[in-house]
Amino acid sequence: MIRKRAFATAQTQRAATHHFVLPLNVLVRTIMSKKPPKLSLSDLSNFRDALATESAAREAERIAAAKRAAQAKRDANVFRDSVGEIAPLASKGSTNRVEHPRFPPEPVARQTEEDEAAVLHESLSDEFDPEALLDTDDRLSYRRPGISHDAVLKLQRGDWVVQAQIDLHGMRRDEAREALSTFLHDAVKRGLRCIRVIHGKGLGSVNREPVLKDKVRGWLAQKNEVLAWAQAQGRDGGGGALVVLLQASQARGARAGD
Repeated sequence: MIRKRAFATAQTQRAATHHFVLPLNVLVRTIMSKKPPKLSLSDLSNFRDALATESAAREAERIAAAKRAAQAKRDANVFRDSVGEIAPLASKGSTNRVEHPRFPPEPVARQTEEDEAAVLHESLSDEFDPEALLDTDDRLSYRRPGISHDAVLKLQRGDWVVQAQIDLHGMRRDEAREALSTFLHDAVKRGLRCIRVIHGKGLGSVNREPVLKDKVRGWLAQKNEVLAWAQAQGRDGGGGALVVLLQASQARGARAGD
């Protein structure tokens, strides 16, 4: 009797320690017996409007995509009809390349200066003889028609301030002619009025003949910008140099006694 009671007590304790589990069929019947929540007419109307809005948005996107595709196709057809058939460029290798010049072209400004220098160089002739234009006095001088004799006297006395000079002594004829042309062009461009040209006395030339001296006088007499020139004073080079008066320009020159 005591043993039966102890066994019943143990069974009761084990049942208390475990969760109570319903049978599967009972659980299914319980879930199915629950009724879904009831929806009002307002809820159904809102749900229907949301579905309609979403459907309209999808349809609008589909129509817009179709329009874009059709426009792209029309553009491609117009471009193809405009350019016609396209043939690939012929090339030596397997890759088409654009040939670029190895050196860039000369700047326009520099080319213009070179052209002007060439014109100055060509305008000075070695065949020009200035003897008929020279004043006959103890020191040879030159003045362009219309220039007063007083301008030459001021050159001879050194009244004009020499603003720049070039030394041609020791140069060959072609070198001296080009250097003088460039120097004159630069002096006129800078607005200078009085310059000095050193040509040397020719004592070191063949047969001691002053070839460059005569050529320089002829070159200067051919330039329209040269108004007059005279042999320099002894302290300024004497017979080996000329003092040259240039035509006035917009730039202001310097002259003593003005």
